[in-house]
Amino acid sequence: MASVSAKIILSSAAAATGGENTTTTTRSSFLPVFRSGAASYPLVKLSHRRRVLQITNVLKTVEYPAANPKVDPVRKIQKPTILVSEKLGEAGLEVLREFGEVECCYDLSQEDLCSKISLCDALIVRSGTKVTRAVFEAAKGRLKVVGRAGVGIDNVDLQAATEFGCLVVNAPTANTIAAAEHGIALLAAMARNVAQADASTKAGKWQRNKYVGVSLVGKTLAVMGFGKVGSEVARRAKGLGMHVIAHDPYAPADRARAIGVDLVSFDQAISTADFISLHMPLTPTTKKIFNDENFAKVKKGVRIINVARGGVIDEDALVRALDSGVVAQAALDVFTEEPPSKDSKLVQHENVTVTPHLGASTKEAQEGVAIEIAEAVVGALRGELSATAVNAPMVPPEVISELSPYVVLAEKLGRLAVQLVAGGSGIKSVKVVYKTARDPDDLDTRLLRAMITKGIIEPISDSFINLVNADFTAKQKGIRISEERITVDAAPENPVESIQVQISNVDSKFASAVSENEYISMEGKVKDGIPRLTCVGSFSVDVSLEGNLILCRQVDQPGMIGRVGNILGDRNVNVSFMSVGRTVKRTRAIMAIGVDEEPDKETLKKIGEVPAIEEFVFLKL
Repeated sequence: MASVSAKIILSSAAAATGGENTTTTTRSSFLPVFRSGAASYPLVKLSHRRRVLQITNVLKTVEYPAANPKVDPVRKIQKPTILVSEKLGEAGLEVLREFGEVECCYDLSQEDLCSKISLCDALIVRSGTKVTRAVFEAAKGRLKVVGRAGVGIDNVDLQAATEFGCLVVNAPTANTIAAAEHGIALLAAMARNVAQADASTKAGKWQRNKYVGVSLVGKTLAVMGFGKVGSEVARRAKGLGMHVIAHDPYAPADRARAIGVDLVSFDQAISTADFISLHMPLTPTTKKIFNDENFAKVKKGVRIINVARGGVIDEDALVRALDSGVVAQAALDVFTEEPPSKDSKLVQHENVTVTPHLGASTKEAQEGVAIEIAEAVVGALRGELSATAVNAPMVPPEVISELSPYVVLAEKLGRLAVQLVAGGSGIKSVKVVYKTARDPDDLDTRLLRAMITKGIIEPISDSFINLVNADFTAKQKGIRISEERITVDAAPENPVESIQVQISNVDSKFASAVSENEYISMEGKVKDGIPRLTCVGSFSVDVSLEGNLILCRQVDQPGMIGRVGNILGDRNVNVSFMSVGRTVKRTRAIMAIGVDEEPDKETLKKIGEVPAIEEFVFLKL
């Protein structure tokens, strides 16, 4: 029988991400890798009888003929084809050419892209190419990775990518400095009316008195979103003599203090700032967050800079605020629709400075992005774990089958817990407690931990969390996630009896969710295949985790369920379930109410006005 020699390397996923997250007991999961020269290929098996080399990466298994067993079969593998549909820096192209066959085809129509994609193993795009479900369908399973040269992935159908087993990676770090510098450039240009004065002078006018600006020294700048770009803007603004405050629910207070920045609440930030610089992601929470309601809270004459995402501003509301003088000026690099219409009132407004999404447009940033995305795509084609993966990797079917209801439970517990966090101190420490009857070696909690991380981080972040990048992303955001397993006498066929999420050293919007040990605590379990919330703080409840949730702490007395139910019914809010938990009879109780619709502010206000209700909170699931 012919023999084929292979070197097997066992590489730990935890080592690959370099995470510092801890666990009381854990089982490492290894990815077998076939190595030839500089290339590494995850290996399932070598089939000698069929004279076929079977290589599997994180996405799929591909068979290649091993016609001559005396020749290293990996060297006979045809190079992968990489399609680059938008201009990429030469340094990145060189990285790609060393690994595969690179085809650069720019300005492809959807039809042209669909006709070519079935011959490609990887696709690299910027923001102009729409990678739709039709593209993944046309690929017929061959497309293994899509690389987005930049941060945003709005133009890639992530759900379709995951369904078709295609990994999506981006390049989130290379353009940080460029975006920060552009933010500062717009800040200074707006304050000194540079764009308007330039246009006026070129038109033959000399209007020195009209374009008197304002100084930056001593002014307060509110940085809304204290991530990579926001923190770099803060550093530079401090150098200009500005007082800098910031709002970000995840930013560690010590990291902000290290550069002389105070973390404050959203309302405090916008109401005290002379300048507001936006660096927040576009999520359901932040979409049009700068609207009429919040513009009414700002300091009159405030100036706004946006180099983040256009959708965080209600553009019609901004025009109204500019016309009324509530907002003195705005400097915008991004818009809800790009390019904006030629007759856009916002773009044409005399007090608005605009640029065509130039935040990342420096030679250095473009080369950096090109290299970063090229290395991520090559790594993915080799089957390596990627810290910039933005959709879920392939997971063995038997693991998904067993853990699927617990995966849903884990994510929703994370989402509930993070919504209870108040104040601007940021989340630093999360502990996950699993009660289980299984031995430590029989329970791999990496997927559950990843989903809890997803639930905590995604609602107010532009990060996409999965098994690959969960620990890395948590570390980058300064969140330490630890795990503890408690052995209980329960049915061993169930992988987990219950999951508890604890968030320490934060204030809570709902004081009753804080346990005796002074951490926010949410606990749940799976009953008959359905994830359920079973404990809030020290109070026992039993509610299905679906729809939306209202938690009320009340005096334990008759008629409370009816009073709250009537308020919701009168406002046409459908109640799906109710549960009441208490510690001592006729003292205090927690009422958990599931609702199909999101109650309006007036409805929630009426609930809060019920005399026996001491506190309440509305939570989205």
